[in-house]
Amino acid sequence: MISMMTATISLPGWPSELEAVQQQIDSGHYTQAQRQIHALLNRENAGQTTADLSALAFEAERMRRIEMDFPLTPEELLPAIQRYVPDATQEDVDRWNAQGLLESMLIDGQPRYFVRSAYNLMHLSDEAVARARDSKRFTDKAPLYRLHPHHREILESDAPVRQRIQVTYTLTVDSDAVPAGETVRVWLPFPQEIQRRQVNIELLATSPAAHQLAPATQPQRTIYLERKAQRGTPTEFKVRYAYDSLSSHTEIVPDTVKPIAPSDALAPYLSERAPHILFTPSLRALSAQIVGDETNPYRIAQKLFAYVDQIPWAGAREYSTIRNISEYAASAGHADCGQQTLLLMTLMRINGIPARWQSGWEFSPERFDTMHDWGEFYLAPYGWMPMDVTHGLLDSENEAERWFYLGGMDSYRLIFNTDYSREFTPAKQHFRSETVDSQRGEVEWRGGNLYFDQWNYSMEWQLLDSPEAN
Repeated sequence: MISMMTATISLPGWPSELEAVQQQIDSGHYTQAQRQIHALLNRENAGQTTADLSALAFEAERMRRIEMDFPLTPEELLPAIQRYVPDATQEDVDRWNAQGLLESMLIDGQPRYFVRSAYNLMHLSDEAVARARDSKRFTDKAPLYRLHPHHREILESDAPVRQRIQVTYTLTVDSDAVPAGETVRVWLPFPQEIQRRQVNIELLATSPAAHQLAPATQPQRTIYLERKAQRGTPTEFKVRYAYDSLSSHTEIVPDTVKPIAPSDALAPYLSERAPHILFTPSLRALSAQIVGDETNPYRIAQKLFAYVDQIPWAGAREYSTIRNISEYAASAGHADCGQQTLLLMTLMRINGIPARWQSGWEFSPERFDTMHDWGEFYLAPYGWMPMDVTHGLLDSENEAERWFYLGGMDSYRLIFNTDYSREFTPAKQHFRSETVDSQRGEVEWRGGNLYFDQWNYSMEWQLLDSPEAN
C-alpha cells in the first residue's frame, strides 16, 4: 500500500531517475515517461525506498490528472468558446491563443487545452465578454468582492460582527465506484476553533453516526467516516454543524510598524517550503521590482498585495498537477484564490514579513458561496492579521475601506485549514485527490484513492437568524 500526500520535486538517494521522468513529463513526453515509470516500478533490487516508489507512482497519476484537466483538442476549442461567444471565429481563437489567454499543454506532441479555457476567456478578455451572450464574471456574482454595507458595518462597529451559521455537507460516492461489501473511507473538512475568528463550533449530526473527529489543533481538520459500499447504490456521507464566524479589522498606522524580532514561533512563516513556496531567482527579481526601495513592512505588504490583486482571476487546474504554484501564479497570466495567496505568501516571506495559509469556504449576505483560500500576515506590534488578495482592493476613496482585506475580514467565512499539505487524522493510505488544500473531502478504499470524477459533494448553509437555506 503506497501512501503519499504530495508529490515531491526530487528525492534523496534516487533523484536522477525521478528527475528524468519529471523532465519528460514537463516536456510533454507522456508515453515515454509512462514506459520509464513502469520499468522503474518493476525493477527488482534497485534500492528504491517506499518514498521513491510513491513519488514515481504519483508522476503517473499526475499525468492522468493533467490529461483530465486538458482534454480539448484544437478542433474542439472553437465550439467550446462559441457557447459563450456565438460569433467567435477561428481567427479570434488564434488571436486569443497568441495573447496567452487559452491555457494549453503539449502532450505527446499534440496541443491540449484546459477544460475551462472558454469559461476563463470570459475573465481574461474584455473583448470576449463584450461579445458574449449573458456572461457574468465570477466576481460579478459575489457581493463582498466589491464595497458592501457589511464592510462599513465592520469598520464602524466597536465589536466583531458575528454570524451564526449552520452547515450541512454531503459527499456522495458514485454507484459501484467501490466493489460491494468494501469499506469506503471518507474525510470531510471540519471547522477549526480559532480565537476571535471562528468559535462555538457544535457538531450536530453525522451519517453514519460513528465518526472520528480530528484534534482541534490539526492544521487541516477533518471528520472521518466510513461505510460499506452496496451494489448499484451511491454511498452517502453527511455532516451537520453550526459555528460563529466573527469579523476582524485592525487599523494599521504605518509609522508604528517595526521590523520583527527573530523568534522560533515566526521562523516557519518566514522560510521556504518546497515545492510551492520557494525563493526562486525569478520571484526574488519580481519582489525587487515591486518593492523598489520601500523599507516599511506595511508599505511593502501593500505593494505586494496590490500587485498580486491585479493578476486576473480565472478557474484553476487541479493544484496536484502544478509543480510550484507560486511560480505558476506569477507567470501564467491568471490565478485563482489559492494560487494568488501562495504567491503573496512567498513574496511576503522574501521580504521578511511572516505569512501563512487559511482556507475553507466563503458565504455572503446574499446567496453566493464558494470554496476559497486566503491567508494571514504578521506585523509588529499588531500581530497576526487576515489578508484576502482575491477580494483585493475595494473601490473606495476611503483608505480603510479600500485596504479592508489587508488586515480585515468579513464575518461570512468557514475556516477548515490553517496550513496546506498537512496530514489527516487518521492518516490517508493512498494519494490525496487534493494535495494542497482540503475543502471538498477525500475518499479512498483499500484498492486506492477515489478521484473527483468518482464522487460529488454539496454544501448547504443557513444563517441561523434567517429561515432561508442556501
